[in-house]
Amino acid sequence: MENNKFDVVALGELLIDFTQGGISEQGNPMFEANPGGAPCNVLSMLTRYGKKVAFIGKVGHDGFGKQLSDAIKEQGISTQGLKYDDEVHTTLALVHKLPNGDRDFSFYRKPGADMNLRADEVDEELIKNSKIFHFGTLSLTDEPVISATKKAVQIAKDNGLIVTFDPNLREPLWDDLADAKAAFDWGMKQADVLKISDNEIVWFTGKDDYDEGINVLKTNYPNLKLICLSLGPDGSTAYYKDLKVCQDAFLQEETIETTGAGDTFCATIINYVLEVGLDDFDEASLKELLVMGNAAASLVTTKKGALRVMPQVDDIKAFIQKRLG
Repeated sequence: MENNKFDVVALGELLIDFTQGGISEQGNPMFEANPGGAPCNVLSMLTRYGKKVAFIGKVGHDGFGKQLSDAIKEQGISTQGLKYDDEVHTTLALVHKLPNGDRDFSFYRKPGADMNLRADEVDEELIKNSKIFHFGTLSLTDEPVISATKKAVQIAKDNGLIVTFDPNLREPLWDDLADAKAAFDWGMKQADVLKISDNEIVWFTGKDDYDEGINVLKTNYPNLKLICLSLGPDGSTAYYKDLKVCQDAFLQEETIETTGAGDTFCATIINYVLEVGLDDFDEASLKELLVMGNAAASLVTTKKGALRVMPQVDDIKAFIQKRLG
């Protein structure tokens, strides 16, 4: 593992997030075309931690596809595994901010280029030359990308990579939420590390009590060595063996939107797995992980977009020092 070319390779969606950016003179909402997609948001944050990363996915052979390719290169993400579709356009998402600060997504993906990644387009050597493989469920909604994802996960497992999974539920993308639950189930069966949000664990397990939901996951998926639960304004919790460690969120008035917060937190989890290893976590290292992840997530909420505005490590540490002393 010491000679691996990449620390992390992720597969999934790379798309344009149109985020609200004010009102025009005519009174119409204006949207900014931000590069996005959870896997590349995670990879972008990992570059801030000094990790070498690569992306596997597909965009359209169009203006937005070029914008996305340029954006991830700019962030230090290898495009070796990025493919282009000549017939289907790059996937688009409109992100509306709700009064409670949460987001509502509208997707233009029927189909979108990210769905068209084929199994034969997966770069096997790229995965073999990595330490961690990361994925979510947006690449499990439709064929052929379902087969591409399953092939990539199998290559990762066959070559001894650590597999990390963030389901990242987007209900509008599923024709039937039973299929989404099946995708959650499959992904959790493959993973060593799970990042899951409060609304996702309640939806998936049917348990309003988070600890009860975690117990369901631990029982059904004993392969999961580390589970990190993000709780929005209530912070986060890590579950590792018999340990449970909680950490409050860093709330601040400067927050303007939550896009990328979960991905920033997820990247921090992956970074700590790379640094600590899955066999050596203790209460102190889990606490450090959650503090760092919560602080990074808090900082990214003060910016518009996500992929291009991930916080720097020095800024995260300074923020923690200011808040915790």
